[in-house]
Amino acid sequence: MEANTRSTGRLPAAFLTPGSSSFMDFLSEHQPEMLPGKRQLPPTQGVIEVPHGTTIVAVSFPGGVVLAGDRRATMGNVIAQRDIEKVFPADEYSAVGIAGTAGLAVEMVKLFQLELEHFEKVEGAQLSLEGKANRLSTMIRSNLGMAMQGLAVVPLFAGYDVDREKGRIFSYDVTGGRSEEQGYAATGSGSVFARSAMKKLFRGGLSESEATTLVVQALYDAADDDSATGGPDVARRIYPIVTVITEDGFRRLTEDETSEIARSVLERRLEQPDGPRAALL
Repeated sequence: MEANTRSTGRLPAAFLTPGSSSFMDFLSEHQPEMLPGKRQLPPTQGVIEVPHGTTIVAVSFPGGVVLAGDRRATMGNVIAQRDIEKVFPADEYSAVGIAGTAGLAVEMVKLFQLELEHFEKVEGAQLSLEGKANRLSTMIRSNLGMAMQGLAVVPLFAGYDVDREKGRIFSYDVTGGRSEEQGYAATGSGSVFARSAMKKLFRGGLSESEATTLVVQALYDAADDDSATGGPDVARRIYPIVTVITEDGFRRLTEDETSEIARSVLERRLEQPDGPRAALL
């Protein structure tokens, strides 16, 4: 499928033949070995030790949705990386947070980004948010063979639905099963603790500022009980990645914005180590 520019200077016929609007279908037909789920792994004894990423949280608010993730990647009982990127824009109005096998998850996100861009260029229109969620579900399902060998990818997908004019959140399992979450969601090893925190702090009518503070508080609680989740690291200036998606599109909070939220959460926890008991803020 690679272009042979030395002889004719033209692209192969595969690139010039009308076909599916799915980039995955294109790869499956012309170069299937490039798809993560099509690769053959060598036989191994036990689980393969590779970096894993956790934890991802999302909260919806009137006018949009917030998607955030901690920065730690672990490999067994070792911290493999302290500042890994786990939240990526999928397109202008959606984003993906990755949990699971880090390298494979990042590759899947890049393929998902290409999938959405390819569809838009071929069809001349964007997929609906529901359609994007379905495409991601198909990609996860195609990775089931890898997941059975311990290389699972379980993302969290969130975006602004321009048709319904609201933020929506979708969670997945390793088989590609998709569920739409109401209000908030979490995935990864610290998701149990993060979800418990959000359950107590979430309420209807949150402002964008309150929603961004809530996700940082949830990640702080997850890091407090889950060793694989990294909390705000003031000494190294490593803070959670926090993104906001509204009708204006995708926006990632700057380091100064995130550090200010993290510091306010840390200061509040010094006063109330067990967390706020009543109001959110």
